[in-house]
Amino acid sequence: MTDPQGVWMTPQTKERLLAELAELSAPQAGSGGTDVNEQQARQARIHQIHELLSVAVVGEDPPDDGVAEPGMVLTVRYGDGDTETFLLGVRDDDQSGMEVYSPQSPLGMAITGARPGEQRSYQVPSGANVTVTLLDAVPFGLHQSQHPA
Repeated sequence: MTDPQGVWMTPQTKERLLAELAELSAPQAGSGGTDVNEQQARQARIHQIHELLSVAVVGEDPPDDGVAEPGMVLTVRYGDGDTETFLLGVRDDDQSGMEVYSPQSPLGMAITGARPGEQRSYQVPSGANVTVTLLDAVPFGLHQSQHPA
């Protein structure tokens, strides 16, 4: 079971973040001319990665109970009839082509806790309300074993 205070991520996401942290922490060649703003941005990103990793729940699948929560691959149908399948978790550069939505995104906040057949609404930045129905929720690991890359 995932920790409600934790941030769910795949092992690949953790490895990518660790590699980015190592790169950011390495001494910079020719750093004598490094811009102060660039240095502050670098330190802010290092701090952000440390915070994220300190609460990370890595690859631990949530229960296969059909409830939408971080670590689940969700299939939803929007009000216009379009469907989408995505991982609810930490955004990453490479999830085998799968879209990833953060639990803190408008869609993520709206759909978390839903069960198949439940309809939820959320507001997008334009101010429009979007209706979405949860069709399916499968733990990431189970989804990966059923749909190998």
